[in-house]
Amino acid sequence: MIDLYSWATPNGHKIHIALEEMGLTYNIHPINIGKGDQFKPDFLKISPNNKMPAIVDSDGPDGKPISIFESGAILLYLAQKTGKFLPKDPRGYWDVMQWLMFQMGGVGPMFGQANHFMAYAPEKIEYAINRYRNEAGRLYGVMERRLAGRPFIAGDYSIADMALYPWSHGFERRQQKPEDFPNVKRWVDAVAARPAVQRGMKVLTEQRREGPHTPEEWKILFGEQQYVRR
Repeated sequence: MIDLYSWATPNGHKIHIALEEMGLTYNIHPINIGKGDQFKPDFLKISPNNKMPAIVDSDGPDGKPISIFESGAILLYLAQKTGKFLPKDPRGYWDVMQWLMFQMGGVGPMFGQANHFMAYAPEKIEYAINRYRNEAGRLYGVMERRLAGRPFIAGDYSIADMALYPWSHGFERRQQKPEDFPNVKRWVDAVAARPAVQRGMKVLTEQRREGPHTPEEWKILFGEQQYVRR
């Protein structure tokens, strides 16, 4: 049994999708990041970087429980555990790995900064907005070229697609136009049509409050609470 500690964010949805695609049984433990659940001592024991998602697998590689944090590491663990969505041949394996790292090191951080400065920052800083809008467009352009003439990002549907989709489907959040990236839009629509993806994207969404952040949520998510030594 896998215990999943997560919230309805792009990084959380990556793991929700993977668990649904792989047919794994899991218990969901909501980590409400707006209320500061990510800073609780019990969660920090399994996720020392105070970020969700994280998992505890009671049936680890040696038959003993194992905890894993960082969404990319969790995707790799689940793929190796099940033997699904990660090629076994070295060439295919590294093809998936490089695009998984592209998401972890590029798309996630840069799209996240774009989201922050465009939607959440208390001051609209033109330089920051332009910088991250342009970088988002560049990264979409990388994906656009990659997806020309191929259905998925790295051979068959894989954990690389699961990693990229929750970040990539919201073009407008990064002030991008879907029509500027027709290959990416086609891929987004194909991934979104998968039943397991639809189930994964619904996980915890009903518990997430929509609307502007309260002052307390702001302090927890972006302010002083992030930097308290624990």
